[in-house]
Amino acid sequence: MLGPTAHTDTFTRDNLPPVDQWPELLLDGFEYPDYINAGVELTNAMVDKGFSDNTALIGNGRRRTYKELTDWTNRLAHALVEDYHVEPGNRVLIRSANNPAMVACWLAATKVGAVVVNTMPMLRAGELGKIVDKAEIKLALCDTRMMDELVSCAKASKFLEKVIGFDGTANHDAELDRVALNKSVKFDPVETGRDDVALLGFTSGTTGDPKATMHFHRDLLIIADGYAAEVLEVTPDDVFVGSPPLAFTFGLGGLAIFPLRFGAAATLLEEATPQKMIDIIETYRATISFTAPTAYRAMLAAMDEGADLSSLRVAVSAGETLPAPVFDDWVVKTGKPIVDGIGATELLHIFISNRLNRAEAASTGMPVRGYEARIVDDAGKEKPRGEIGLLAVRGPTGCRYLNDERQASYVVDGWNLTGDAFSQDDDGLFHFAARTDDMIVSSGYNIAGPEVEAALLSHAVVAECAVIGVPDNARGQIVEAHIVLKKNTRQDATLTKSLQEHVKAVIAPYKYPRSIKFTDSLPKTQTGKLQRFRLKSH
Repeated sequence: MLGPTAHTDTFTRDNLPPVDQWPELLLDGFEYPDYINAGVELTNAMVDKGFSDNTALIGNGRRRTYKELTDWTNRLAHALVEDYHVEPGNRVLIRSANNPAMVACWLAATKVGAVVVNTMPMLRAGELGKIVDKAEIKLALCDTRMMDELVSCAKASKFLEKVIGFDGTANHDAELDRVALNKSVKFDPVETGRDDVALLGFTSGTTGDPKATMHFHRDLLIIADGYAAEVLEVTPDDVFVGSPPLAFTFGLGGLAIFPLRFGAAATLLEEATPQKMIDIIETYRATISFTAPTAYRAMLAAMDEGADLSSLRVAVSAGETLPAPVFDDWVVKTGKPIVDGIGATELLHIFISNRLNRAEAASTGMPVRGYEARIVDDAGKEKPRGEIGLLAVRGPTGCRYLNDERQASYVVDGWNLTGDAFSQDDDGLFHFAARTDDMIVSSGYNIAGPEVEAALLSHAVVAECAVIGVPDNARGQIVEAHIVLKKNTRQDATLTKSLQEHVKAVIAPYKYPRSIKFTDSLPKTQTGKLQRFRLKSH
C-alpha cells in the first residue's frame, strides 16, 4: 500500500497504525508520482510555472513574491541541513504566530524531508512537553518573541535538544536568519515519497492526552486539488485572509497551502481580530476569507459602521456550526455566499461543504469531491434520511494516528467516525446536530474539559470540579466550571478572577472557564463517576 520513502529516520513510518486499522482511501482522481515534495510543489514548481513575480505572502507590512519565497526557503533549507543536521524523517517543531517567517520555516523543513509539527503560540511548557514526547522531537524553531515556554519545555525534556530562534518580524535578525543569510538560493530538495509523512497535526482529544494525526506529502496537495479547486475555485488573482492559526490544519490549508498551490496571495495576521481582518480586506482587496461565525458577526456589525468588504467573493466558515441568522445576514448585506463546511484534523481539512452556487442556511452541504459520507447508528448501520446519527466519512485523506490505541475507535470498517452527530435530508444535504463527546468547541477552538479540570484542581482552594460546554450566542459554546471549594474558602468575584487567571497561566489562555459556578457537591454515580450531563441539563 505504501510507496517508496526517502526518510532515513523511519520513526513516523514505523509508528503508523496497522494497515488493517486504516480508513479506506478513495484516491481516484488524486494520482501523484512516487516521489513528490509538497514544499517544492508550493514554491519551486510555482516559479517554474511562471509565477515568479506574483505575490505569494503579505505580512509585516511587505509583500514577498514566489521567487523571493523560493529563495528564502532554499537558504533556510541549507541551514537546517548543514548547520542543524536535520535528516529526512526527523521531526521539527515550529512555534510562532501567523507570519511569513513561520510559513518559510514550514516550507524549508518540508523541503529537507523533515516531518513538521506546527504548534499554537498560546501553548504552555507542559502542553508542549506532551507533544515533544509523543513525536520524539529533537529540534524546534521558534519566533524569538515567544521562546520562554519552549525553553522551559526543553529544560525538562529528554528529547528536545535544541531551540533555534527565528525572527517573526520583517527584520531577519535572529540566529536562524543570520545562519541562512549567506547560504545559496539554490538547494536540491529531498525527493520524498508521496506517502512519506510530511506533517503531524496534533489534536487534544477529550482527555487532554494529545493525538498526532499523520499526513503525507500527497495529502497536503489533495486538500488543495480537491476542496480548494472544486469549492473555492481558486485563481491566481485571489487574495486570502483569515484568523485560524497556521498550527491548525484548517489554517495551514486556508492560509498557506491553498493560495500557494494556485499562484494566489496569502495575507498573514499575527493577531487576527475581526477589525484587523477588516483592515486587511480593505487594504489588499482580499477575496477569500477563512474564519469562524463569531468573527463574521463582528464583520457584519462593522459593515453597518461603513467597513468595505465588497472585494470578498467568498466567505468560508468552519470551526463551529454556522447559525442560520449569520448566514442570512451575510447574504443579505454582501450579496455573496458564506460557505459553511466541516473538517477534522484527522482528515486534514474540510470534507463536507456548501458550494458557491448552492449554499443553504443551517446546512453543511454535500461531500467534497473524492469524499463519501453517511449517517450511521452505533453498530455502523446506515440510518434513514432525516434521522440523527454518527457521521461516517471516507475519501482521499483519512485518520492515521501516531502510535495510538484510539485509532481503532476513530476508524471502523474503513470509515472515519468524526465524533459529530449529523442528519441528512432527502436532498442529500448534511445538517450538524451536536458533538458526540465531551469536546467543547468555543470560537472555533477545541477544548478538552478534563484538561481544564486538571488545571483548576492544581489551585490550592479547589477540592473538586467538573467542566462542561454551555451554549453561547457569540462563541457557540463557552467553558463553564462547576467547583467545590475547600472548607473555609470565601466565594467572591476576586476568587473567580483568581481561578480564571490560574488556568490561563497553566494551559493555553483560550481554554479558561468564562463561567464559574460554585457548588456544595457534584452529581456522581454510585461508583463516584462524575455525571457531567446532569450539569448540562440545569
